Amino acid sequence: MNHKYLLTLLFLTASQLANAQFAKIIDKDGYVNVRKQATVNSAIVSKIAADEIVYAFPDQKLGDWVSLDYTNSQNKSVTGYVHNTRIKFIESYKHIPNISFDESKATFRSKDVTVEMRSDKFDYEKNKSYFLSTKYEGYTIVDMFKGQKLWGTDGGIPSSHYISIKAKIKGRTVLVPEKEIENLFNINNEFAACYYDDLNDILYITSVNSDGAGGYAVLFTIEKGKYKARVVTMPF
Repeated sequence: MNHKYLLTLLFLTASQLANAQFAKIIDKDGYVNVRKQATVNSAIVSKIAADEIVYAFPDQKLGDWVSLDYTNSQNKSVTGYVHNTRIKFIESYKHIPNISFDESKATFRSKDVTVEMRSDKFDYEKNKSYFLSTKYEGYTIVDMFKGQKLWGTDGGIPSSHYISIKAKIKGRTVLVPEKEIENLFNINNEFAACYYDDLNDILYITSVNSDGAGGYAVLFTIEKGKYKARVVTMPF
């Protein structure tokens, strides 16, 4: 890859990540309208149900509006604008302090919540039979692992992967299922964070992993002591 292009890509990615973040749809009507443009008179391109998780891009130039990306239940990507009163940023919930991290582990702890994220070097030789490639015009890219979309490699060989993600919430221990972490690679434990919605007993575990064209953001949700779901997206 051209060195100048790579530097430009990294700069743009860093700029986006400075503000982009996961958010939750909140609307008493049970859904929010996604507009084509940042105005109430703009065409409605989609509707998103309350409590759904989206990836939002705050921008002062948009005033009271926020641009967002969302993948619906039909795996269709939705892009548009919603009023900022219709979303709540995950970062606005109670922050669980990070007490330590290194290349193999990140630990978060508060009075009622403990989270431990473990990762390790990835053994490609041992796992190479699980990878699948897709042929495009003029090139082939490795894009599947154990039947799931591959995240974090941009077609290359993974260097690291998650071993486990475990949370203890008010005495209840919850493990994120292996299926939910096995296709996530090139882990950045220093960019992990945890937030807790004490009122509704919901824990959010998030991280931005890999870099450049392989970068992705992931959010795991644990609600009332049970694992609920994950959302993975490209943060730019």
